[in-house]
Amino acid sequence: MFYNATLWNLNLRHLRALSATARLGSISAAAQSVAISQPAITQGLAKLEADLGVPFFDRRSDGMMPTEAARLFTPRIDAALAHVQSSRVTMPQMRAFIALADHGAYHAAGQTTGLSGPSLHRAVADLNVALRRTLLEKRGRGVALTDAGRRWARRFRLARAELEAGLSELAALAGRDSGRIVIGAMPLSRARVLPAAVAAFQRAHPDIAVSLVEGSFAELIEPLRDGSIDMMIGALRDPGPGPDVEQSPLFTDTPVVIGRAGHPLCASSSGRLGRLWRGKSEAVPAPTLDQLATYGWIVPAPGTPLREQWERMFAPLPTRPSVPIECGSVMIIRQILIDSDHLTLLSPDQVAVELEAGWLSIIGPAPDGLARTIGLTTRAGWRPTARQADFARCLEVAAGVVTCQGV
Repeated sequence: MFYNATLWNLNLRHLRALSATARLGSISAAAQSVAISQPAITQGLAKLEADLGVPFFDRRSDGMMPTEAARLFTPRIDAALAHVQSSRVTMPQMRAFIALADHGAYHAAGQTTGLSGPSLHRAVADLNVALRRTLLEKRGRGVALTDAGRRWARRFRLARAELEAGLSELAALAGRDSGRIVIGAMPLSRARVLPAAVAAFQRAHPDIAVSLVEGSFAELIEPLRDGSIDMMIGALRDPGPGPDVEQSPLFTDTPVVIGRAGHPLCASSSGRLGRLWRGKSEAVPAPTLDQLATYGWIVPAPGTPLREQWERMFAPLPTRPSVPIECGSVMIIRQILIDSDHLTLLSPDQVAVELEAGWLSIIGPAPDGLARTIGLTTRAGWRPTARQADFARCLEVAAGVVTCQGV
């Protein structure tokens, strides 16, 4: 897990005072609102401005006028504080608790954060008191989150994501691109659209790090909800995952039946099938369902969009063909296909190199109506930074949703 030293050096009381001052227009009014003395607010604001290198207010005789930096940062502060909920929580407590939630042991959390064991113990104990909840319980040599701990861990991670976004926006305002974008990459996105988008984005913003987290939908959806992942690319779910998640389509993918070169079902086509895949899969002669059902299949686990499509494909038959291998890894699937007569259902883009090389062949198109909507999944109400919005636009360009007019 990435820890931003600037982020963890912030003081939540100072941030609360900054927001109140920007909203109310004076330090005296802010002091009454957040129950902090005027001198403490003055010192806190001065420290924030010095640490972050930007002025947040124009000090005038008629009050405190927020600068553009304050107008950018205060909505992020407000969103973070809404997740934190309690004015008694401190940033060191949040840092310690997130580290323990991520690693499940004091030793590993200490190695990641640089905090000592006693500091971690004290921070979490104080947090339990502040929230009046037991957040962790001992499990062998490690610790596990209680139900309350899981809820608060998500809130704190989302607060961290908002503050990281705010710091990134302040850096961009000062002309310094910084930070990173974390993308959850489901299998199909890795074939064409995501690599093209990453390359285009990096050309435009070489100082922004792009972190790709590969996994299935089930592996990525909770980190997305936690704020550890900014956006997720892959097959959209119907129905959707829930009201806390939004889905935006990018393109429609039509899978085809894939097998090894020289597979018995394509032997009569003189090796033409592997070269007919780019936009011409309709030219490939289609075996019947009965013919396809005589072979073993490699498909993802039940509940995935591609597995559901495969099941619909064979719905007209009294029984489905056997699935001796359940697998969602294209790397593993392609090697098994090369060494066997098994079949699978994949997008041609996912095995483009193997088709071009003649190692695999398109056995035939899938029946009409079998298609997957590939798109972007984000948290409901998510407000992307300018750079995150730029990356989303790169995805749209790569998918052909919009034309490229610069990012």
